[in-house]
Amino acid sequence: MKFIPLIWATLWRRKPRTILTMASVIVAFLLYAMLTAVQAAFGAGVKVAGADRLVTMGRYSLTEILPYSHWTQVKTLPGVANVTVANWFGGVYKDERNFFPQFAVDGETYLDIYPEIVISPEQRKAFLDTRTGVIVAKSLAERFGWKLGDKLPIQSTIWPLKNGTNLWTFDIVGIFDTQKPEDRSQFEMLLMRQEYFDEARQFANGTIGWMVVKVKDPSQAPQMAKNIDAMFKNSAHETRTETEKAFNQSFVKQMGDIGMIITSILGAVFFTLLLLTGNTMMQSVRDRIPELAVLKTIGFSDRSVLLLVLAESAFLCIGAALVGIVLAMLILPGLAAHIPGFTGLALTGPAFALAVGIAFALTLVVGAIPATRAMRLNIVNALSGH
Repeated sequence: MKFIPLIWATLWRRKPRTILTMASVIVAFLLYAMLTAVQAAFGAGVKVAGADRLVTMGRYSLTEILPYSHWTQVKTLPGVANVTVANWFGGVYKDERNFFPQFAVDGETYLDIYPEIVISPEQRKAFLDTRTGVIVAKSLAERFGWKLGDKLPIQSTIWPLKNGTNLWTFDIVGIFDTQKPEDRSQFEMLLMRQEYFDEARQFANGTIGWMVVKVKDPSQAPQMAKNIDAMFKNSAHETRTETEKAFNQSFVKQMGDIGMIITSILGAVFFTLLLLTGNTMMQSVRDRIPELAVLKTIGFSDRSVLLLVLAESAFLCIGAALVGIVLAMLILPGLAAHIPGFTGLALTGPAFALAVGIAFALTLVVGAIPATRAMRLNIVNALSGH
């Protein structure tokens, strides 16, 4: 501790250089924290996927519609506990920036199959009894100031009404939450009744988007998926059935390999940071060669000089890294509040630990060469300028 003033003074010997280097480290770790939080948010849907749930859709694409008869037929299969249906609505609230997922679902079976959704019995009954009723996530209600009984206008980008307009008006009859707070981002959506949606839309009546099948025995899920697809093989509407986990993974991959993209960006950032901080430490030690020689002259051992330079590297790298991480932790909640589907956006514990580990590794890598050079410094040559 007694050497901290000395380390602090040497660190700020060239203030502009130190400030710019620390700013680079802060930005790099700020970027790391925010990108890893986004990556975790994209993967959250895979984590909450039910082991006993299968998703059945058109064989070639999620955009293929299926006839209602598929729903009734799947219900009859042995080993099926329950089946629900859903359609992608694709609407916006007032402005395109206010986009959030909306689904037309069979209310009773959908809420049974997804116990993660928590809603009061009274509001559930109101949803099932109100033709134009919708239930919305608590986070959406808080964001837009919605309350029970409000009229909710949604402009559909896919489904016009029979009168030719695209403006649908719903009644908010329920506000739901999730059993686990960390799952809220995956259920940040609006649910409307499939019956009303099918009656009111202009085309594709009598069809569904996809089915969610709950199986009695999760260990039999792969075989059940094969049985469902075999039922509709060679029909006009063949299907593809997969586990909910696989479905969520493929849905995320449609936007690209998020993990690879983020890893590539961070790899480039940290490689550049390594060169920058390494150059700063080399210059810092080079500028102080006579001073380091004096320290050795007055009794500092080679080991002490080595540790002093490594400590300076630690102040530069670890200190700035922690500042960047803390800034990210302060920014992420506010950012999540303005991005639908990212309510739980936050830096995870493992990501934080990895960030600290990277900072320590950076400290050792950029500090090792200049610290070793300082340790091996010859006093006579250093003081003579050679």
